[in-house]
Amino acid sequence: MSTPTPPPGCPAHRLFGPEAEADPTTLYEKLRAEHGAVAPVLVPGDLPAWLVLGHRENLDVARTPSRFSRDSRRWRDMREGRVPADHPLTPIAAWQPVCNFADGADHERLRGAVTASLERFDRRGIRRYVTRFSNQLIDAFAEQGRADLVRDFAEPLPMLVMTQLVGMPDEYGPRLVEAARDMIKGTETAVASNEYVTVVLRQLLERKRAAPGRDFTSWLLEHGTPLTDDEIIEHLRLVLIAAFETTANLISNTLRMVLTDSRFRARLSGGHMTLPDALEQVLWDEPPLTTILGRWATGDTVLGGQQIKAGDMLLLGLAAGNLDPDIRPDLTVPVHGNRSHLAFSGGPHECPGQDIGRAIADTGIDTLLSRLPDVALAVDEAALRWDTSLMSRHLTALPVTFTPKGPSTTGATPAPRETEPPVTVPASASAPVAPSAPKRSLWARLFGGR
Repeated sequence: MSTPTPPPGCPAHRLFGPEAEADPTTLYEKLRAEHGAVAPVLVPGDLPAWLVLGHRENLDVARTPSRFSRDSRRWRDMREGRVPADHPLTPIAAWQPVCNFADGADHERLRGAVTASLERFDRRGIRRYVTRFSNQLIDAFAEQGRADLVRDFAEPLPMLVMTQLVGMPDEYGPRLVEAARDMIKGTETAVASNEYVTVVLRQLLERKRAAPGRDFTSWLLEHGTPLTDDEIIEHLRLVLIAAFETTANLISNTLRMVLTDSRFRARLSGGHMTLPDALEQVLWDEPPLTTILGRWATGDTVLGGQQIKAGDMLLLGLAAGNLDPDIRPDLTVPVHGNRSHLAFSGGPHECPGQDIGRAIADTGIDTLLSRLPDVALAVDEAALRWDTSLMSRHLTALPVTFTPKGPSTTGATPAPRETEPPVTVPASASAPVAPSAPKRSLWARLFGGR
């Protein structure tokens, strides 16, 4: 069997464990110095893979599915039985009937339905939802003069907005936020949370089939390319959870930058940098996903001077590629408005919902800073902590203080929307409350930390 092999004296580094979790940026630069634009690494289970560190090489992999497929059934280690059902990567890498794992005509069929449905949204309507929910979230803590902007704002906002976009009744927004948070953090009730989301989505699908509306679920059902019920449900889940984690990270990272970098905040408040510019800067410096797993070589090839064998797994190093000295020789130089970063990947699998994510983050942060102009970090910056995994690095908390404020005049009034019957959820799939003892789950393995 042929596997990624480092030069003599340069052992492959693990992309998990204390070294990778403590300081992934330093690890990327160490790998770049030892191996160049593509480095042999080990993923959980000490399975070999290639981490793509170069910006140009990342785009090469993302844009050429004929050489680097998204179909995980090509992964040699999985085909040869080295990735058992209980392996940490199985929930991420096992093939599923979603566009993320398809190439060619099948990918075009699935991706076309998703993209066409997302493009039907009115961006002004999305921003109205964001403003409404942002004000409601801020109202919940404004009078206290303190908050945790991760728990109280960045995490719930994307899911509250996305539940509206998929056509969920209002009352299920908060419950889905808790279920998604539970799944990602990998608590002992994560399986029940997953069942809850599945039941809700399946009942949503049936209701929209009977009474379609102006929402993502109805538009998937109406699309000219017929999708099976399972395909629709899996894509609804994919959109909800991906938007939840990535947009929450983008909001948290941008707020942290505003609160800890005085020059960044001064440029923003002084009008020298717009909030959309600030978001692009953060997408360069701290992308919501640090790594994407994966691509699989369709045949023997060469990438970044490395000999890649058919069936090898490659990881797109989004954070590492954004720091590539060939394109950013001086990281202190602002990259305002430059969208050539890798935060949303590239090629045929580039994130189709990136503009919605930007709209949620932009409008939400703008609303927060307008309502709480003197918001300040409540702890020393060195006290901030992150959860780090193979694919992401996210703040665990962002405690702040500010002058207490009264409720808004707009946040408490729900926006008009069509009347829909409530979703009936079996008791076995009720929305969980966070328990004490954590346990790894499929979503924890995908996005979460230890």
